Amino acid sequence: MAPQDAVLGWDEDTTAEAYAAFTHDFPMYGDTSRDLAHRAHLTDSRLVVDLCGGTGATAKAILALAPPGAHVISLDNAAAMQRIGRRTLTDPRLSWVTAPAEHVDHHAPAGQVDAVVCNSAIWKTDIAAVFAAARRVLRPGGRFVFNIGGGFAGVTHPDEQTGRTGPSLNTLIHQVAARDHGYTPPAADSKSPKLPLASVTEHLAAAGLDLVDTEVTAQHSTMAEKRAWLSIPVFARPAGDFTHAQRMEILKKAYAQTSPDAATVTSWLVTVTQRASRQP
Repeated sequence: MAPQDAVLGWDEDTTAEAYAAFTHDFPMYGDTSRDLAHRAHLTDSRLVVDLCGGTGATAKAILALAPPGAHVISLDNAAAMQRIGRRTLTDPRLSWVTAPAEHVDHHAPAGQVDAVVCNSAIWKTDIAAVFAAARRVLRPGGRFVFNIGGGFAGVTHPDEQTGRTGPSLNTLIHQVAARDHGYTPPAADSKSPKLPLASVTEHLAAAGLDLVDTEVTAQHSTMAEKRAWLSIPVFARPAGDFTHAQRMEILKKAYAQTSPDAATVTSWLVTVTQRASRQP
């Protein structure tokens, strides 16, 4: 099953607007989308699915690499996100479908999709159901490419360690919340990763998808970008019984202890899979 918090808040205009503004102002989603699109091998593609496509950052990257005659389906469960995408990304090669990722096989023809790309969102889904549905829509040899945040996958790029010059913004947020609100932060690293590669590989095999390649990558950004990301309502911290206004006040105080240009690094586990070329 998908995590309980997977879709809560995403289908709200405030979140959608903040997410779209972040995507426009900062490079994270654009950079990761282009990386995944390159790995999907879109040169000869005719039909591509942008899974959990949000406001269209990944669809934009796919359209830039796919042939002129290719068609892209951007599928997402949050109508609020897609309303912005329809307004800001108009391309006759792009269709918007409001539906859960687990139902991708209801909206794309079986065995005819050249690639499925999912940026930053596979954790929000029931991966067993999504992998099986992706396999059904992919043509033999078609690729399913996605990434998983390092914290979810339990991986860390070396740059994340060597590039750190002080406490993370998340750590500072917890410290401010504890000081001002009596908040008790969760024990650091006390939980096992939610989506380790071993678990992902097991689900891929069960779905009939072959693991082609994995790579732990590093996304380099700044503290200012991290603050903007944590200002999006669904990402705001800390967890618990706080209003969004309280979280933003905590974020403001935590950010004041940093330098806007201080470097930050986020790790990603990038996974390339493929439907076997042989017929079942």
